[in-house]
Amino acid sequence: MAVSLQGKTAIVTGSGAGLGAAYALALAEAGAAVVVNDVSAEAAESTVSAIVGAGGRAVAVVAPVGTSEVAQQLVDTAVSEFGGLDILVTNAGILRDKSLLKMTDDDFDQVVNVHLRGTFTCVRAAFASFKDRGIAGRIITIGSPTGQRGNFGQTNYAAAKAGIVGMVRTWALEMARAGVLVNAVVPVAATAMTRTIPYFAAAIEAEDAGRPMPDFFRKDLGFGTAEDVAGLVVFLASDEAAGISGQVIGAGGDRVQLWSHPEPVFSELRDGGWTADALAEQVAPRILSELQSVGEKFPPLPDELNRPAS
Repeated sequence: MAVSLQGKTAIVTGSGAGLGAAYALALAEAGAAVVVNDVSAEAAESTVSAIVGAGGRAVAVVAPVGTSEVAQQLVDTAVSEFGGLDILVTNAGILRDKSLLKMTDDDFDQVVNVHLRGTFTCVRAAFASFKDRGIAGRIITIGSPTGQRGNFGQTNYAAAKAGIVGMVRTWALEMARAGVLVNAVVPVAATAMTRTIPYFAAAIEAEDAGRPMPDFFRKDLGFGTAEDVAGLVVFLASDEAAGISGQVIGAGGDRVQLWSHPEPVFSELRDGGWTADALAEQVAPRILSELQSVGEKFPPLPDELNRPAS
């Protein structure tokens, strides 16, 4: 069985390079026409050229996501160039990493505007198009392990990515009657950011040399290439994903994961409610014994990989 997107049209924001380009290329390979979006005209045209050169159909929209006007421009381009819209992938994002006391209002606002507001405005415009045309469309948003667990120096990014997951759960309820499916993908892949982290040096070195990444990265960490994530995006965009909505699905290397939704770890009852004294006496020990972890905890590198990239 070959998953096919023949006759479909997709928008992929932030698809001039990296993960977004991999998603756009994979969607096109499956048969979809693609609206490629990026803030860099050169990057956007590079992805378009790669798709067209492989026999696909694509067009570029060079604009920063965030505003309602850009979101509508993307939808209008899909309709005018390819006759409609069936799939939206909201991948565009930026980083402005700083610890809390060093993070400026502008650092926070820029990241939230691109990731969170950009997702909101693009999804709203796409959903309106789906409803107007009676299309049971597919919406794939991009989350992050940081949005699930937090990460030092990424207050803005964590807030935006966690917010995207919250919106997905809400939209799954609101879009169900229209038959539109919406999910979040949590990619774990080599990107410009991971290139700066010594822990991933052996994996990046292998990718640059055209060799498979060591199994420790691909299996133990679920860390791989952008192309490793693209298959999940294509699947969620397809008819084969029928019935899957409101989910958070991770992909990286050789691993795929379904993230759970938050559930209580324990519940305690006390007649008349809880005073501070009662909480300190009865509940604090239980909380301390059940503390939930924060941040990503990476295992030590195997000795043979514990070296810098050459």
